[in-house]
Amino acid sequence: MQATQSSNKGLLERLFKLSEHNTNVKTEIIAGITTFMTMAYILVVNVNILGETGMDKNAVFAATAISAFIGCLAMGLLANYPIALAPGMGLNAFFAYTVVLGMGHTWQFALCAVLIEGIIFIILTATNVREKIIDCIPPVLKHAVTAGIGLFIAFIGLANAGLVVNGSTILALGNMRDPLIILTIVGIIISSILIAKNIKGAFLIAMLIISAIGMILGLVPLPEGIIASSVPSVKPLFLQALTVPTNEIFSLQMLVIVITFLFVDLFDTVGCLVGVASKGNLLDENGKLPRAKQALFADAIATTAGAALGTSTVTSYVESAAGIGEGGRTGLTAVTTGVLFILSLFFAPLFIAVPTQATSPVLIIVGVMMASSLKEIDFNDFTNAIPAFLTLAMMPFAYSIADGIIFGIISYTILKLATGKSKEINIYLVILSILFVLKFVFITH
Repeated sequence: MQATQSSNKGLLERLFKLSEHNTNVKTEIIAGITTFMTMAYILVVNVNILGETGMDKNAVFAATAISAFIGCLAMGLLANYPIALAPGMGLNAFFAYTVVLGMGHTWQFALCAVLIEGIIFIILTATNVREKIIDCIPPVLKHAVTAGIGLFIAFIGLANAGLVVNGSTILALGNMRDPLIILTIVGIIISSILIAKNIKGAFLIAMLIISAIGMILGLVPLPEGIIASSVPSVKPLFLQALTVPTNEIFSLQMLVIVITFLFVDLFDTVGCLVGVASKGNLLDENGKLPRAKQALFADAIATTAGAALGTSTVTSYVESAAGIGEGGRTGLTAVTTGVLFILSLFFAPLFIAVPTQATSPVLIIVGVMMASSLKEIDFNDFTNAIPAFLTLAMMPFAYSIADGIIFGIISYTILKLATGKSKEINIYLVILSILFVLKFVFITH
């Protein structure tokens, strides 16, 4: 028995280089569980959003879980990064509300667009185009992206918990007498204390405590069971992307939709990889992301597989920062998260029972942790400070990582050129800035 355990540890060490990254199996597994619990909401939300297009909801649930498993496995084994993937928020809304319900296309048409996007990404990754985009982003914007993602996911946590709501102003404070909001605040306090005391598994412990308190007090529902009565199948959606007529595939509308998916997914992924990797000290001494090509391949493979299975674009998740906050440093964290997504097919009632009030505090505290990258930015140099602030601010305010990066790059390029600091930019930044301006002119979404 001990020999088997030793052999397993040896295999994991060879696969993920745990000692080289100053981590161990226990830490990585806890980190993977934490990441899963902060992003498991996608299993429910994706079903609700894509289900509005007429897609079979049980099949969407299965496609979401399986595509997340494939993406996490690819990221863990190919790139050895603790970054999890699943169908992306925002991208699924564009899929359902704009392409299908807004423009009147079938969901098969939308799936075909995602499939084409995935294939294009595989080609762009193979030719190093996506890797060059990551490398050309200056260090000051990389630090701003990290802090911006922190603010973005903290905002998601605040909004999900109802602490921040739509009000008479653009945003307003939620009802502080609401028992669920009080439960969230208790969760923030518990999470903060456990993190401040450097307790291993702080986030996971906090989520379990808050879930238990909420269920005992009757504030959140108990699990409807432990094991699902039946395992959903992807059969109603599988390969439906290939049923679209040829004339629709080669239409102008398909081109515009594919380009929109490409833009948003590309810079959501770039932002997530750079920001989350920076938080985990995974960038090299030059501020570049080692094994970026492998990470981008994992993302492209997951998107293509997801479209074939029957779900919207699969992308890297900023909630991966929660697992990194727990000490996750290798692909074993991502693989653990992926395995839990597969298990969710069998134990869906149990996983879905974890309430928002338990996961929101984790996202908020992770936002605090990621904001530390702001200290690396020289705010005395306004050619750095302004682009950094725009990057930081636009992510939560525009509700888009991609838009934050776009505003940061355009303003950085213009300011450096206008103030005689052209040596601090490269040709790729200039090209990207021109493309971004054209995007705003010709693509409205």
